[in-house]
Amino acid sequence: MSRPIRIPRVKFLVSVISVIVLSGCASVNFDNAVAKTNQDAAGFTQGKLALAQTQDQRAALDRTAAQLLAQPLSQGHAVQLALANSPALQAMLAQNWSEAANAAQSGRIANPLFTFERVTFGDELEVGRLLSFGLLDLLTLPQRYGIAQRGIERAQLQLSSDVIDQVTQVRQAWVKAVAAQQNLTYAQQVFDAAQVSAELARRLQSVGNFTKLQRARQQAFYADAATQSAAAQHEATATRESLVRLLGLTDAQAQQLSLPGRLPDLPQAPRSPQEVGKAASSGRLDIKLAQSAFESAAKGQGLNFVTSLTDIELGVRRDTVFDNAAGTRTPRSGYEVSVRLPLFDWGGLRRDAMNAQTLAAANRLEATVRGAGSNLRESFSAYRTAYDVARHYRDEVVPLRKTIAEENVLRYNGMLIGVFELLADTKDQIGSVMAAIGAEQQFWLADAALQASQMGKPTTAVLGAVGSGGSGGGDAPH
Repeated sequence: MSRPIRIPRVKFLVSVISVIVLSGCASVNFDNAVAKTNQDAAGFTQGKLALAQTQDQRAALDRTAAQLLAQPLSQGHAVQLALANSPALQAMLAQNWSEAANAAQSGRIANPLFTFERVTFGDELEVGRLLSFGLLDLLTLPQRYGIAQRGIERAQLQLSSDVIDQVTQVRQAWVKAVAAQQNLTYAQQVFDAAQVSAELARRLQSVGNFTKLQRARQQAFYADAATQSAAAQHEATATRESLVRLLGLTDAQAQQLSLPGRLPDLPQAPRSPQEVGKAASSGRLDIKLAQSAFESAAKGQGLNFVTSLTDIELGVRRDTVFDNAAGTRTPRSGYEVSVRLPLFDWGGLRRDAMNAQTLAAANRLEATVRGAGSNLRESFSAYRTAYDVARHYRDEVVPLRKTIAEENVLRYNGMLIGVFELLADTKDQIGSVMAAIGAEQQFWLADAALQASQMGKPTTAVLGAVGSGGSGGGDAPH
C-alpha cells in the first residue's frame, strides 16, 4: 500500500540526525568502569585493577609482577600480583566489558535498510529505492535506552562483585599456603623426634632393656609421624600450587615465588559489630544487583508487551520510471508501512514468561534483602569465634605447653624422667603449636570472608575443629 507524499528534506534530515544521536547515547567506557570498581572496592584492589589492552600496558604489568616476586610475598602483595599477572582475572575483565557493550547495544536502534530495485518492461525502465527502518524500534527507543543503562549499571556491579570474589580467593589461598608451610616445618620436627624415639627403642630392646610392647609403642609413634609428615608435605604443595594458579604464574615465576615463614600476628583487638555493620550499610553489592535485575525485568515487561504482539516497519520509497520510446522520466515517491498481524501467535506465552521472570526477580530481591543480615551475622560470628580461639592458643595453650616443656627439661636433667617422656612432651608441645597455627589460619580465612560479606559477596567461613597433638611415647625405664 503506497501513496505519493512529500517529505521536507530539512525535516527528514533532522529526524535522521535525532535518531542517530539518540541511538549513540547508550555507550560504554570500560576505563571508567574499572576506575569505579577501584573506587568502590578500594579495600580489595588498592586502586591497582587494570585491563591490559596494549603491549605497553601488558609490559608494565609484567614489570610490576617481577618486582613483587623479587621479595617474600605478603598477602597484600599477593593480591597486587594477581591483579597484575593473572590471565584469568584479565579474561574476567574482558568478559565484563563484552557484557556491558552488549547491554549498551540493546539500547540502540537498528540500522535502516536500503533496498534498490531495477525493473525493465518493454521500453520502460523502473528504478526503485526504498529506505526502511523499524518504526516500533524507534518509538520504544527511550524505554530501551533506560533498560540498556540499567544493564550497563548491572555489569558495573557484577564487575565489582567478581573482583571482590577473586581477591577473596587469593587472600584465602595465601593464608592456606603460608599455614601449610608452617605446619610442614613442625610436622618434620615431630617426625625427627619420632625417628629418634623409634631408633632408641630398637636399640634398648636389642640389649634387653625394652619390652616388645614398649618398642611397638615407639614404632607406632614413628609410623604416625611419618604419615602426618607426608600429608603435611602434600598439603604444602597443594596449597602453594592453588595459590600459583590464582596468581596466574608461569613455571618460571612459580620457581621465584617465596612466601613468608609465618602468618601475620593477630590484631590487637577484633572488629566490633558496630564497625562491621557500618561498613556493610554503605551498600551491599548483592542487594544492588538483585534490585537492578528486578528493575530491568519490570521495565522490559512493559516494553515487550507491545513487541510480543506485533512489529511495525516504515519505509520511504522513491521510484523513477524511464520511458525510452517517449523519452520521458517520471519520478514517484511514497511510503510503506509493514505490520506483522497477530493471527496465529498473540504472544501469550511470551508475556507469561515475562511475568514469571519479573516475579522471580522480585522474589530473588526479597530473598537477598532478607538473607543479607543473616549472612553478615554468621560471618561475624565465625570471625569473632576464630579470633577468640586463636588468641586463646596464643595467650594460654602455647605458653602453658612451653612452661611444661621447660619443667620437663629440668626433670630430665635431674634424672626424674627418661628420654622417652621428654620426646613425648616435645611432640605434645609441637602439636600445640601446630594447633595454634591452625587457629590463626582459620581466623585469617574468616577475616577475608567477613570483608567480602561486608561488600555483599557472601563467602562461607567454615570453622573446623582445632586440637592439640595427643601424647605419645610409652613406658620406659628410669
